[in-house]
Amino acid sequence: MLLTVLNIIIFVAFIIGLSIMAKKHVSFPKRVFSALGVGIVFGIALHLIYGVDSKITKQTTDWLSIAGDGYISLLQMIVIPLIFISIVSAFTKIQIGEKFAKVGMWIFVFLIGTVGIAAIVGILAALAFHLDASSIDLGGAVGSRGSEIASQAKDMSAKTLPQQIIELLPSNPFLDFTGQRATSTIAVVIFAAFIGFAFLRVLRKQPEQGNLLKRGIDAVYALVMAIVTFVLRLTPYGILAIMTKTIATSDFAAIWTLGKFVIATYVALIVMYIIHMIILMILGLNPLTFIKKTGEVLLFAFTSRSSAGSLPLNVQTQKNRLGVPDGIANFSASFGLSIGQNGCAGIYPAMLAIMVAPVAHVEINLQFILSVIGIVIISSFGVAGVGGGATFASILVLSTLNLPVALAGVLISVEPLIDMGRTALNVNDSMLAGVGTSKLTNNLDKDVYHEQSYGELTANS
Repeated sequence: MLLTVLNIIIFVAFIIGLSIMAKKHVSFPKRVFSALGVGIVFGIALHLIYGVDSKITKQTTDWLSIAGDGYISLLQMIVIPLIFISIVSAFTKIQIGEKFAKVGMWIFVFLIGTVGIAAIVGILAALAFHLDASSIDLGGAVGSRGSEIASQAKDMSAKTLPQQIIELLPSNPFLDFTGQRATSTIAVVIFAAFIGFAFLRVLRKQPEQGNLLKRGIDAVYALVMAIVTFVLRLTPYGILAIMTKTIATSDFAAIWTLGKFVIATYVALIVMYIIHMIILMILGLNPLTFIKKTGEVLLFAFTSRSSAGSLPLNVQTQKNRLGVPDGIANFSASFGLSIGQNGCAGIYPAMLAIMVAPVAHVEINLQFILSVIGIVIISSFGVAGVGGGATFASILVLSTLNLPVALAGVLISVEPLIDMGRTALNVNDSMLAGVGTSKLTNNLDKDVYHEQSYGELTANS
């Protein structure tokens, strides 16, 4: 018990150090990166000194969960309200008419088009690295996790693909606001879109009431963003706890065994990121400028593993640094939380399908590959922005292909490690959709995009 108390005192000292950095106005990215580094070192120390299965390690990480899991809970708290009000608010900030339809179409094209490309990249990476789940020993803990995933997939696998699509619709939006369904996120997105279109109708036919609604929506948006800003300021402390626990409790032997999958995943993620930059070049935009201005958001997404938590920084970066109009920034960032996530809904389930196919004695031919790509695109609708999204997408894809869903559990030990890169790619894709849509609809402020000097994001204060 004494050693556990000592570990907690050390952790509190690190927290105090991060607080001092904040008071000295050290930039947000530097504080997050410092928390990441300290968390990794502290986690390695706990792992090597006490061991992953020791009582001291478990007690210490249990107390650290107050900061780490508590931070994740706060992110989850703001997800649904943030998605809903961001989409509704986007309707109040965008022009009505032909341009509106064109904007929505291009955002959709970017998100869905890139997730299709991501699926191809994932398939090629799995084939190039000869990934095969049949060669991996499941083990007790992994087998238990596989059984849990299989249990979650039972209801999904009993439904046809059209029935799964119908599940995306918000038959009871109030239930979906509680997040009780696996498809609650996309259901809230759809419901928010209906509210937005209704607002446009009221604004056109009853301008006085429409303007009153707009002020009310803007007020609620400001309130939600104030809550979000408060939560984001807790990021360095949450990251410190999360990284310490992740490293201290990680099974390094399992990570070594699944190392080829981890390497293959990051190769695929990097290739897809390069493809994003090539798309920018095709659009006539400097990718180096994009990389430099989006670095803070991607660092936050990488460390927090939350696309939804990155939403405010995502929108601010698009508006203030990349020259994307307010409405387009809100649309692309919000829809990017639940549609077309390149990492979680594109690369990951596609790689998993190729990896699991040999276990079911399924031939990986052109027909199978085309099926995987098509199903990945359809299943990319409704992937949640905070944790579990990739698992949900993989369950949908594997169950639709009649592949053994339980084998998704073989990757549980490396899930946190690969989820960091997946989340960063997801966020990058939504920013690409905003910039690309603005460029193709002649709404991009090129002076802002190419401006070399820019300030810190609001949440950094």
